[in-house]
Amino acid sequence: MRYGYWMPVFGGWLRNIEDEQMEATWGYVKKLTQRSEALGYDLTLIAELNLNDIKGPQAPSLDAWSTAAALAAVTEKIELMVAVRPTFHLPALLAKQAANIDQISNGRLSLNVVSSWWAEEAKKYGVAFEQHDDRYARTSEWLDILNGAWTQDNFSYAGKYYRVDTNLLQPKPISRPRPVIYAGGESEAAKQLIAEKCDAYVMHGDSPEKIQARIADLSQRRERLNLPPMQYGVAGYAIVRETEREAQEELRRITDVKQSAAGYANYQQWLANTQLEQRVSLEDYSVSNRGLRSGLVGTPEQVAERVAEFERAGTNLLLLQFSPQLEEMERFAASVMRRSHPHMARA
Repeated sequence: MRYGYWMPVFGGWLRNIEDEQMEATWGYVKKLTQRSEALGYDLTLIAELNLNDIKGPQAPSLDAWSTAAALAAVTEKIELMVAVRPTFHLPALLAKQAANIDQISNGRLSLNVVSSWWAEEAKKYGVAFEQHDDRYARTSEWLDILNGAWTQDNFSYAGKYYRVDTNLLQPKPISRPRPVIYAGGESEAAKQLIAEKCDAYVMHGDSPEKIQARIADLSQRRERLNLPPMQYGVAGYAIVRETEREAQEELRRITDVKQSAAGYANYQQWLANTQLEQRVSLEDYSVSNRGLRSGLVGTPEQVAERVAEFERAGTNLLLLQFSPQLEEMERFAASVMRRSHPHMARA
């Protein structure tokens, strides 16, 4: 199992807790990333939203791409998975930008391709917002150009959404054959596109049984396309305590839902503009990315066993959320990660 975590570019993950003691600042994310690298975390996912969908649009949020470039220069081992939304970036220009950050990081950049869902954010930033399946059709072309620019010179492309004439991009990325492309989605359009053109499938939190079914689905799609196996990641919000009672008390604290919370209207927009396989509860609203459904709540032994269940289901990457991030990340590394990686050095 590889252990990754979401970078708290929004100042936290809890919609019902106003101050999680982790500021959306460069100083905090730099400290966090350097410490996580020392603790043995493999990857950090840097989300891309220009408005804050957790704490409310008026709250600060960090830009993903400039943050990733800065982190590339001050870290040595950790993979930097940067979210990217095709409607906000012309593909050949993003390919150039990504290749440069990959060079700075010595081959540690990867992408999480996300089809936009927040209509109000797009309006505020002057970006066109398309219907669900149209966004995936655009993303398909966008990925073709990204791959072509990374792997060829004098690359040309003419599609419905984009045109590129004899593109030249040097230096190419260090990563071979290209930086890893992750993507998530539960609609038919999303799953087929991911199977055809991406390297890894990342999923919202859910039980190991449901995750196993999704992995089986994507694996079958890949086999039908005669493509190599994918990597599979799942999101999870972790609460690790010495006793189960303490863990459940923390769970109750963070799921005390207040529908007047600043992020609630944005959450309703997300529900309206996405296609999910199941209904979302107000408890899911409390923590982003359905993180609580993964069930990483309990004693170190209970959480370690749950991690093992995900591994048996075919998951090879956990994308974790914690609050407060730094302190809980330390606790998780000491109490859970060292159970599955007993050779890990104490940082």
